[in-house]
Amino acid sequence: MDLLRNRRKQAASTEPSIEPSLDVTSLPSISGSMSPPEPWEEVDISSTDYARRRRELMEMMADLRSMGADALIALPSVVVIGGQSAGKSSLVEAVSGINVPRDSGTCTRCPMECNMSSHAKSWSCTITLRIGFDSNGLDLQKPTNVRFGPTITDRSEFEVWLRRAQAAILNPNVASSTFHAKTVEELKNIKNTLKFSRNVVCVSIEDPDATDLSFYDLPGLIQNEEPEAVALVKNLAEHYIEKKNTIILTTIPMSDDMENQQSMSLARAADPNGKRTIGVLTKPDTLGTGAINQRRKWVEIIEGRSEEHTLKHGFYCVRLPDDSERAQRLSRAESQRRAAEYFDTTSPWKDVTERHRFGIPGFVSDISRLLIQLIEETLPCLREDVDTLLAKCIKDFDELPPPLENDPQIEVLGRVNTFCDDFKSFVNGSHEDKSLAQRNRALYAIFKRNIRGTAPDFRPFNDPEDYVPLDDTEGNMTLTERDPGVKAMGIYDISRVIQEAIGWELPNNVPYQAKANLITQFTKLWVVPSERCLAGVNNVLDQVVDTLISTHFGRFKVLEEYFGNLIRIQVDLCKARAKDAVKTALDLETIPHYTQNTHYLQTLREKWLAHYKTVRSRPVLYRAPEAPSWLASEGECDNIPPPFKEFDSSTCPNPVSLASPGKKKSINNGKYYETFEVPKPKEMPETPKAKALRALAEAGYAGLQVSDLARLLPPDSFEEELVVMADVRAYFHVAYKRIIDHIPFTIEHALHHALAKQLSQSLLTSLLTDAASGPNFSERMKELVSEDASIAQRRLMLSTRKERLLNIRRRLMTFSNSA
Repeated sequence: MDLLRNRRKQAASTEPSIEPSLDVTSLPSISGSMSPPEPWEEVDISSTDYARRRRELMEMMADLRSMGADALIALPSVVVIGGQSAGKSSLVEAVSGINVPRDSGTCTRCPMECNMSSHAKSWSCTITLRIGFDSNGLDLQKPTNVRFGPTITDRSEFEVWLRRAQAAILNPNVASSTFHAKTVEELKNIKNTLKFSRNVVCVSIEDPDATDLSFYDLPGLIQNEEPEAVALVKNLAEHYIEKKNTIILTTIPMSDDMENQQSMSLARAADPNGKRTIGVLTKPDTLGTGAINQRRKWVEIIEGRSEEHTLKHGFYCVRLPDDSERAQRLSRAESQRRAAEYFDTTSPWKDVTERHRFGIPGFVSDISRLLIQLIEETLPCLREDVDTLLAKCIKDFDELPPPLENDPQIEVLGRVNTFCDDFKSFVNGSHEDKSLAQRNRALYAIFKRNIRGTAPDFRPFNDPEDYVPLDDTEGNMTLTERDPGVKAMGIYDISRVIQEAIGWELPNNVPYQAKANLITQFTKLWVVPSERCLAGVNNVLDQVVDTLISTHFGRFKVLEEYFGNLIRIQVDLCKARAKDAVKTALDLETIPHYTQNTHYLQTLREKWLAHYKTVRSRPVLYRAPEAPSWLASEGECDNIPPPFKEFDSSTCPNPVSLASPGKKKSINNGKYYETFEVPKPKEMPETPKAKALRALAEAGYAGLQVSDLARLLPPDSFEEELVVMADVRAYFHVAYKRIIDHIPFTIEHALHHALAKQLSQSLLTSLLTDAASGPNFSERMKELVSEDASIAQRRLMLSTRKERLLNIRRRLMTFSNSA
């Protein structure tokens, strides 16, 4: 007995030196903090300031866990893990002084939180069920703490009450009070609803002989049950030990190799550097006297000399009561005395210098101090974590829509009116969000460019592909995007159109139908760009409407779905009307071909006719870079229209004789051509056109313009074709100017403005008709603004979370102020 007393005095003689640190990984090792055994001095540590603060810290941690703080922040804790038959239950009994259930197979099927306090005059125990998870293992919004049974004052009754509490946890659908009177046999025969549970049995022990300590005892790691049960127990252990503020106690039987311990594997995965893991070696008395190598290996591990198994806080070795000693119901003091005698008299343990690493008293004392030090060092971080979580919770709560306060009828009508007003401002461009107007303007600009690309591509030459396009009368522009339906047309193409349109017209009369046919060729190309433009505008409208529906009705899912359907019906109706309106606008450009803007048309006609004549008289300036080399001879020449004379060998028996002196003959595609030598260009005087206009003015022909100079050119044998080109090209420009405005206006008025005008009336009419068909108008309005269940659930969750965090913060601050 004296041996045990000395050992307990040595374990209690050194108070810890607590230095601030925010990381459990920076805690000093236990071996480094312990002094060599000193002669025992009689000191009552329960009366010291340290003992008082230790007790207050443990009480605060218990309070925080009862508030569910460990689900929100990483509370400092000690977790005991180990496999079956590793001695974990015996260790828990030795540390806590209570008996836990022992049956074949797995007995512990839910976590047990054990809180030990020495601030008492007699032994007592209370049990509480902490329910933080539903039957599916999902987190509850707020954990509940249910007191289970009376205060236990007889140690012998604890085991059956612990069995009853675990049965209540494993059968969540049965009232916990149902198990208060169950016997051990009845409990063993119960078919539990759950095999394992994450809910916790909380045991609070008041024991004057105990050391202030708190720890979690988890179900033992198993291997011989169903895969689901094996995985569940493993996941439960991983969940507890992964937290950085958790001290991991892993029980390791010395009868087996270290490498075979699953608990060590899990600890290494959670704590790779071994900074917060402590090994507890059990069953040293199972090593026979012949196991010399095994004993030597374990001594190296205990003394910290093993390179393979190194932990910052090292390993402890305990001898726990065997089956016969448990049957004798030995007291805690007697069990510890026998263990101390074993270590002090048995080789090689008696020769190890680190004596505090053998037996329960030194182990419990060191773990208690380490836990208290960890709590002290993490308190600032806990406060900061709670403040951060509370700030985020308040922010998330404030971002949720407030509960409905208005009358449902007022709420519904107000949201409909606001939606309609907002949409109207979008259409008018007066809303702060200009996306509808800006995106549609961009689509209309593309439409304009596409219509411009349908312009006739007239080139007044025999082979138009060999010359550059003539896209304006000044020669300053070439279209980069031309409609694929537009083909280049030359003199002979126009002649063919004229010939195909001739009826009974007299000679020198070009049929109007020829011009109408050419106009139709480009106006029919306007259908596709118009439809494409309308489709783009429809897409923009859909996006804007969807956004507005979500903004104004999204808070209430029923209301959003109801009015969303009504609004989209109206949108579809207006889309159909806009499509018909666009088709009508395009039909206006088919028959008749008409304009009252005759002055503009005549001016354009004259410009284009002059331009075509000028181009035709100077073809070399308009030759395409990739044109055939034989065309280089074509140029300004004597008044010989056309520049190319073509002769078909079938009608010309001796085409060679047609060649004239000074001319060259060439053959191309079986046909004979005669061309003229191109004289070397003469150096042109500066501004010849201006010089010509001054000369004509001096001759009495004042007021002429550059375009009038083309009239001085000699008559052209293809004059009729040039006139047709000019007339059609001029009309295109007049119609182009008209259509690029008409289609956007048509879309805007038939779609957007029509929708904005009719939307409010149609929605209110549908609402009243629907409500009137039911038995109760007010109930229908209430149904429409019923809050989405997810929002209500989130508001409740955040409200509950906020309350929990405030309570946790208040508890932390209360301790800080009293410290």
